[in-house]
Amino acid sequence: MSFQTPITIKEAVDNIENNQYLLPAIQREFVWEHSKIEWLFDSIMRNYPISSFLFWQVEGETKKGYRFYKFINEYRENYKTHNSEISTDGIHDFKAILDGQQRLTSIYLGLKGSYAYKQYRRKWEDSEWSIPTRHLYLNASNELKNEEDGRVYEFKFLKKDTTKEQDIYIDKKDTTWFKIGKILELQNLSTFNRFIREYKFDDFAIDTLSRLQEVIHSDRLINYFLEKEQDLDKALNIFIRINSGGEPLNFSDLIMSIAVANWKDTDARQAIHNLVDNIRDKEFSTSKDFVLKVFLYLHSKDIKFKVKNFSNDNAKDFETRWNTIRDTILEVFNLVKTFGFTDFSLTSKNALIPIIYYVYHRNIHENFSTKKVYEKDRDVIKNWLHTMLIKKVFGSSADTLLSQIRNAFTDDFNTTKIKECIDIFPKDSILSKIKKDTSVSDDFIKELLSTQKDNKYAFSILSLLYPNLDYKNNNFHKDHLHPFSYFKKANLKKLGIENDDNNLYYHNPSMYNGIYNLQMLDANENMSKNDTELDEWVKKETKAKNKTQFLDSHLIPDTDLSFSSFHDFVDKREKILIEKLKNILK
Repeated sequence: MSFQTPITIKEAVDNIENNQYLLPAIQREFVWEHSKIEWLFDSIMRNYPISSFLFWQVEGETKKGYRFYKFINEYRENYKTHNSEISTDGIHDFKAILDGQQRLTSIYLGLKGSYAYKQYRRKWEDSEWSIPTRHLYLNASNELKNEEDGRVYEFKFLKKDTTKEQDIYIDKKDTTWFKIGKILELQNLSTFNRFIREYKFDDFAIDTLSRLQEVIHSDRLINYFLEKEQDLDKALNIFIRINSGGEPLNFSDLIMSIAVANWKDTDARQAIHNLVDNIRDKEFSTSKDFVLKVFLYLHSKDIKFKVKNFSNDNAKDFETRWNTIRDTILEVFNLVKTFGFTDFSLTSKNALIPIIYYVYHRNIHENFSTKKVYEKDRDVIKNWLHTMLIKKVFGSSADTLLSQIRNAFTDDFNTTKIKECIDIFPKDSILSKIKKDTSVSDDFIKELLSTQKDNKYAFSILSLLYPNLDYKNNNFHKDHLHPFSYFKKANLKKLGIENDDNNLYYHNPSMYNGIYNLQMLDANENMSKNDTELDEWVKKETKAKNKTQFLDSHLIPDTDLSFSSFHDFVDKREKILIEKLKNILK
């Protein structure tokens, strides 16, 4: 490995454009935020060091045994973040970037591409309204003053529909913005000078654009080492050592690199990213780490992220079984969606891994979430999942816990094969294997009952208390029994309910906004209740119904339900809820 003659930014950009710089499959995806790119260009303008780069010269047969990717040139936050694979058959020799991908991609996006990020307070959707395309511009009117981050030159990604992609854009404050990609066309000094004269820039603008022209075309800022050894293992080792700084390298990146290098008929990187994207389309967030952990759980005795647990043979095994693994993971996310979970209320993705294991090894992944024959199984899994989440079993030491749970499925510790006698999800056996206190006390349940309506655990608690609603079609609402509006300070003051020891329940959110005062209703029933006082609503709903049956189904005590008796209502309902949750969570 040796230090090479530095090159200019323009030469580096041309090499990217001409596919002379490519990214090996072991590289992570681009992760820099727009502000970091803007900051990088300020550093370049001020001649600050931007660190050296490490390139790997790829020659001859080496390129055939590995996958390579192009630099991304149109970044769209959350929607277009993956690099495109490129065939290297028609490329003679090229350099693979082992260190410096984030910086080079940032430079390339600033000069030749676009960067789209979500507008504040707009929903996530792949549209220009939510995530407008932006190009990088330089303020040619004035420098920044007294910035906390120390910037002097103002670079900013401006929206395409605002600037109309003009080379020169003047905003409402009469600030002149220069689209920095234009500088690539102004390499010749005579061409640059004609451009300056055409727009009649002032001295500051001339000095600023001259500096930009100089750092892009003249200054040799790209200092790099070049590794010429063609041994792939050596290149991988160098990559890991170099990437111990910067964006931290974790073992999932290494697993990904091995999988991509050894899959023959499928692009593992693309397949795994597509799965993550498909899960996101179901409105659940996850990562490649989750996918890789699932594979280890399904087929490796040791599920920790260690090199020895992901050998080349394992990678090939992963490819062979990929379609079933992918389909099972997707079906389990379909399943939890029918339970009514959202990404917010599904408080641990690790809790899904034993469910995936069960569905996968029983080979029942096809329509498991909908087939009538699996209805009882689904009910058992739903109850188990809610219980595990409420008890916060999946906290620290997840690998140890997952290994313990897997022992409930297998004949012995040294196999991953599920026992043939298992024909329904073994929730009781799982509880017996967990070496963690999962007991339920009155104090624990009282703590649950204080859970606030918008807390991420409230959904699971209420779902266990009200299991028979239409969660599959999202036809349910969390509802205050005594209307929330009644507890507002103005109303309490109007009713003469002072904030003193006699009226603590009225002023305590744990009581009026916690499970004590919450129920789950189907959407239509909740709309009919609306903001009706509890006793009036019960009277109306039980005119033609059995009142005792109605109260029991809604877990409402048979007592005075007027607002003035809220204290008594809470005390009596607490007993009902404690008994119910004890039976469920035991």
